[in-house]
Amino acid sequence: MELVKPGFGLVFWTALTFIFLLLLLRKLAWKPILGAVSDREQSIKDALASAEEAKKEMQNLQADNENLLKEARAERESMIKDAREVKVKMIDEAKTEAQAEAAKIMEQAKAAIESERNAAVADLKKQVADLSVEIAEKVVKGELADKGKQAALVDKLLSETTLN
Repeated sequence: MELVKPGFGLVFWTALTFIFLLLLLRKLAWKPILGAVSDREQSIKDALASAEEAKKEMQNLQADNENLLKEARAERESMIKDAREVKVKMIDEAKTEAQAEAAKIMEQAKAAIESERNAAVADLKKQVADLSVEIAEKVVKGELADKGKQAALVDKLLSETTLN
């Protein structure tokens, strides 16, 4: 087997065709291909920049959300504390009011009992006075008549009289 040796003409036409094809590709294909690659590279850079900006914005929003959550929790705790204080205050006021009302009712009951007792004592004194006057009348009448009768009359009246 023998190796083929190219001639000068073949090398010349091959080189000329290659240069022509290279110039044609440079004129028609390289600029659009390089432009498309450049546009693609720029769009990737823009997308990366906007993604980085969105990431920073998300971090800022997350931080804001956390701050809002902390504030809401603090406000909720404050409201719960205030509600508990109001509850305790209301209970204390109700107890104080109930104690005052109970004391008032007790005073009214004591006054009513004292009034009833005074009325009963006054009634008893009146009955004793009436009985004493009756006995005195009868004794005086009986004394004027007879001493023996007087003693019998006093005994009889005492046995008939009952104290309520």
